[in-house]
Amino acid sequence: MGSTDDYSFRTFPAAAADPATNTWIQAERRGFHDTRATDEQLARTADHLVTDRRQLTGAYRGDELAATFAAFESTLNVGPNTLLPVSLVSNVTVRPTHRRNGILRRMMTDHLREAAAAGLAIAALTVSEATIYRRFGFGVATWVSHVALTTDARFRMLGEPRGRCELIEAADLATLGPQVFAAFHAAHPGSVDRHAATWNRVTGAATEKDDANPGVYAAAHYDEAGQVDGYVSYLFKGWDTAPQTLEVIDLVAADDNAYLGLWEFLASVDLVERIEWEAAPADDPLRWAVDNWRSLALTGLEDLLWIRVLDVVAAFEARAYVGSGSMVLQVTDALGYANGTYRFAVADGQATVTRDDSAAPDVSVEAPTLGSLYLGGVDAVTLAAAGQLVQHTPNAALRVRALLAPVASVYGSTHF
Repeated sequence: MGSTDDYSFRTFPAAAADPATNTWIQAERRGFHDTRATDEQLARTADHLVTDRRQLTGAYRGDELAATFAAFESTLNVGPNTLLPVSLVSNVTVRPTHRRNGILRRMMTDHLREAAAAGLAIAALTVSEATIYRRFGFGVATWVSHVALTTDARFRMLGEPRGRCELIEAADLATLGPQVFAAFHAAHPGSVDRHAATWNRVTGAATEKDDANPGVYAAAHYDEAGQVDGYVSYLFKGWDTAPQTLEVIDLVAADDNAYLGLWEFLASVDLVERIEWEAAPADDPLRWAVDNWRSLALTGLEDLLWIRVLDVVAAFEARAYVGSGSMVLQVTDALGYANGTYRFAVADGQATVTRDDSAAPDVSVEAPTLGSLYLGGVDAVTLAAAGQLVQHTPNAALRVRALLAPVASVYGSTHF
């Protein structure tokens, strides 16, 4: 096992037509087994990185770029219409020939220290490997379902969604999509705002990795007043696929009615008997809206958002609550940010959180479990059963479950 002393670490803002940015992009692509970027792909990727205002970090040994890391600020919904600034971590790679030298630990701990110093209460990431980030205090906070809906002649919904759907050009989502997503983002705890590269993928335009796809189609849902309140983009998987299948690329709805209306549209598409989507809500209301409960098959479950609490008081006072109550929570944090014992007093949907290390705790958790608890999407009783939440007073996990219950369904669909 080596040392980071053999490396220099440089952090710089992404820039267009910049040799350092281009070298970083090519190294990041190698880490994720993508092809080398063309000049057009380099320019497109750099433009997206600049729009996101990503700070790029590289670990260099001489002229060799051995590892990549990026961070940028966005917003996380922590209660309806409550958008908390957060630091997002992305684009993390380390060459296999440079592992076990402490490179990732150095980049991550440097970043968490800078994010905390900047006053950000939360850091978050989505991951390609699920065994790496607990050591840095991240815990799974949201997940999505991979689903397949059978839409043959037996398909029927139990009710008729209000409003209507109309086909639109997928390219129109570049302007239409952000306003619909903004309404969705404001409504769902666990939603992270979209980053720049998302819209090319959603619309079928050329992305950082692929040419434009003319097979992407789209539809919009209109409410009873004629306002757009949802959209879906999708792709036919080909005549060689049996049964004939549509793949949902993106489906965003401002409310539950628009969500069901978009599914009703997808089920009505001719010559198709199956709809697949890999970013459905973990507890999908569609299952309860169709006549045949078994027509919606769960084909996979994927962790999505991992949360790292950097400031317990600021984070938990920012989120929304249901009802009233109190608890004392003890946190063990190897990196120190969340370490301590905290008194929670919740009334009228708001919390007052104070650190009191002399207080006797009701429950004890480690930093990754705190991240899982934060939004309320993970059940404290389940975490207790898994041995990740220790109860010191009777029925403490039930009290934590009630106190941290989310005020709306915890759901997000933004990968970054």
